Amino acid sequence: MLGFYIELSIFLVSALLVFSILLLLVTYLLSKKKENLYHYFTFCTYTIFMLIGFASITFKNPNVNKKNYLNHLSDNSNETELIIVDILKPNRYYDSYIAKVVNINGARSVGKIKINILKDSTKNDFSIDDKIMVFEDFKEINKPLNPFQFNYKNYLIKQQVHHYMTIYNGAIIPLNNNKTSLKGLAHSLRKKINSSLHENGFKGDELAIINALLLGQRQEISKEIIENYQNAGAIHILAVSGLHVGIILLLLNFLFKPLERLKHGKIIKLSVVVLFLWAFAFIAGLSASVIRAVTMFTAVAIALATKKEINTYKTLLISIFFLLLFNPFYLFEVGFQLSYLAVFFIVWVQPKLYNLWKPKYKVIDYTWQLFTVSIAAQLGVLPLSLYYFHQFPGLFFVANLIIIPFLGIILGLGIIVILLALFGILPTFIANVYEEVISILNATVGWIGKQESFLFQNISFTIVSTILSYLLIITFFNWFETKNKTAIKYILIAVILFQSNLILEKYNTEHGSEFVIFNKPRYSILLNRNGNNTSIEHSFDSITNKGFIKDYLIGTNSKLESDEDLIKDTYQFGAKRIVVIDSFGIYKNLNINPEIIWLRNSPKINLDRLIDQMKPKTIIADASNYKNLVEQWQKTSKTNNIHFHYTVKDGAFMEKY
Repeated sequence: MLGFYIELSIFLVSALLVFSILLLLVTYLLSKKKENLYHYFTFCTYTIFMLIGFASITFKNPNVNKKNYLNHLSDNSNETELIIVDILKPNRYYDSYIAKVVNINGARSVGKIKINILKDSTKNDFSIDDKIMVFEDFKEINKPLNPFQFNYKNYLIKQQVHHYMTIYNGAIIPLNNNKTSLKGLAHSLRKKINSSLHENGFKGDELAIINALLLGQRQEISKEIIENYQNAGAIHILAVSGLHVGIILLLLNFLFKPLERLKHGKIIKLSVVVLFLWAFAFIAGLSASVIRAVTMFTAVAIALATKKEINTYKTLLISIFFLLLFNPFYLFEVGFQLSYLAVFFIVWVQPKLYNLWKPKYKVIDYTWQLFTVSIAAQLGVLPLSLYYFHQFPGLFFVANLIIIPFLGIILGLGIIVILLALFGILPTFIANVYEEVISILNATVGWIGKQESFLFQNISFTIVSTILSYLLIITFFNWFETKNKTAIKYILIAVILFQSNLILEKYNTEHGSEFVIFNKPRYSILLNRNGNNTSIEHSFDSITNKGFIKDYLIGTNSKLESDEDLIKDTYQFGAKRIVVIDSFGIYKNLNINPEIIWLRNSPKINLDRLIDQMKPKTIIADASNYKNLVEQWQKTSKTNNIHFHYTVKDGAFMEKY
């Protein structure tokens, strides 16, 4: 975390790490002779682990790597060799990929970029490991231009992607690549599996769900299906994670149990099970979620085979350490955070909840176990889910109680179907049965997801609220575990802090006023917030479903009071006076001196004369204007020493009053 936000040179980090290791050795030897020096050894140990974190992220930082493509860019079009390393979900107009740069303008380079290829601009369907030559400029990824929008630029930076490239008119040359990576082999195998399944009648949503459940690929799942699983609180089922790998481990242990009868059977069985687990990770594309799950359950498999007590906390920490050593950027992935929180809370909280009641009957006991697992996992991820997704599925436990008991059968049968399809011996009735099972799964989740009364959406939750929520949950279960009277004090402190933060946030919302001119191509939108009441005036036919408005309302914890498709000529917000000049360019009869002039719909005006007449302090041009006009206005404003704000480049204009 520190290494991401504090950039140090490779030399400095390496020197500090070597020095700390030597110091650790000295303090260790001294602490063996004098026990009162042991805390120096402890301090050095912590320092080394901090520096390991710095080193792991510094060595991955493109800014400190001299071979990075950033050091070889030219002002003209760049001749760039790329290798496709990942296939992203396409949109309506573009196929998207992540590619690594291998050569730019004749110089060997490293680094990753995103490429968008216009659909129908090339007949090639690119796969992982394909090498291509392109002749386009590198472009910086846009920052969010409206408040509270998802920061896609920041997301890609944490994937080590800093630029993108858009390719039109087939301006791309396929090259021969003699090297094949593990991800490339896995992709080829998945394509073969999909082809076999398609030949056996699998298609549409059913095929997309099989890809998600068993092959770790969610690109083909429809938006409606994703929303249904999210609303039902069952989205984790579509991402190959610890749940899937844990079930597969149980199936493999059961399947290969006869091997234990052989000489050294336990070692043979362990080797086979671990091999199959990593084969599954390989087929599923070696994604971050799959790698962390298989790493963790490999340790569990070893513990089960050696009959050693499984310390899940140590297993979690070991898997986290090695994963972040391999790729420290996993730390910033939402899936990584949610996955480990869920497992930690299942291990820590679930036994405490389960011990509240001991059912006599096995069926009820099994249901109670599943229920407590769901509650513990949901408690672990709830604050972070509210922060990232702003919704809470009230029927999450129903979805888990219905689906999880059958997930083992679905996964086991799915593996059999895939193997039989690959060898061309899949009986039609088995294919039909499995397709029907997937259809029932989708229908069940869809029904649960459509119970809107139990879905709590548009919840405003800040990072401070998230941290204080975890403080409250942890202090409560610490008291629940120890029944220590002192722990009650910590619960009360956590409650007071959490409530104080909510009161402060509510106060800031109710006593804040601002207006916003949004950035939206071809349209004009003005928002005025007074406390938690918001009004909007715009040039849309309807604005109710616009995502950026929803993001703003959630981010400010406000509600939409009025929505009008009419923008006035003048506005008064506190001491701020705004004059709006549209395509008619009418302003001669306005005898006022506004602080702000807002230009929209490309008015044909003499800006010098307008400035001379009205003497504004700020001129705003939104995204409804022609670019060439904006460039002229910007030069005129600079000449007259007036602040010019263009929403396409500078983002939405926001002003408090």
